[in-house]
Amino acid sequence: MTAKIIVFANEKGGTGKSTLAMHTIVALLRAGKKVASFDLDPDQQSLTHYIENRKTFINEKGVSLPIPEHICWTKDVAKIYTLRGKIDKLKEEVDAIVIDTPGSHTTLGMEAMTLADVLITPMNDSLVDLDILAVVDGDTLKIQGPSHFAQTVWSTRQQRMLERKPSINWLVVRNRMLFSKSKNSQNMSILLNALSRRIHFELVGVVSERVVFRELF
Repeated sequence: MTAKIIVFANEKGGTGKSTLAMHTIVALLRAGKKVASFDLDPDQQSLTHYIENRKTFINEKGVSLPIPEHICWTKDVAKIYTLRGKIDKLKEEVDAIVIDTPGSHTTLGMEAMTLADVLITPMNDSLVDLDILAVVDGDTLKIQGPSHFAQTVWSTRQQRMLERKPSINWLVVRNRMLFSKSKNSQNMSILLNALSRRIHFELVGVVSERVVFRELF
């Protein structure tokens, strides 16, 4: 057994990384997979809180729900393991490892991306959030170049090549999509399709804004 490592990363906060990570964890558990999860944001701990809430619900309602083997990467944990060392220890014991990274540029987040088999970047469906992927001229909407985050992904891909590992499968998900079409939505589609060819990611599906998506696991 060698675990598939799935990393949720975006250097901007509030894009839905933790929520999508939680839903992915539950989907894998429901499919009968053994899952380990990592929360690499010791300050926010969004994924950790989701899992703790799930455990509380199980105890209060007396129901049986699957739970991942979860690790919140605190300073105490960091003293014991490097992230790579802990994942190497786990990846022969589980089917999947899901990692939620902070909404900022951190050394730990970069290390997680280097380890990723699949990198998932959710982004709000907004030209403002597009800045995470590329520098875009506000008047002409022409792509001027890759963003800092896109360059970071490129660097991690280069690192994997040096380690003779397969390339990262980078997926971008449009989050909080409106049901009605708008000029903004059309512009986003054009720009993201152009960017996917330029900086090599796969644009997969869309997620509409639904309260149940955020609150019910």
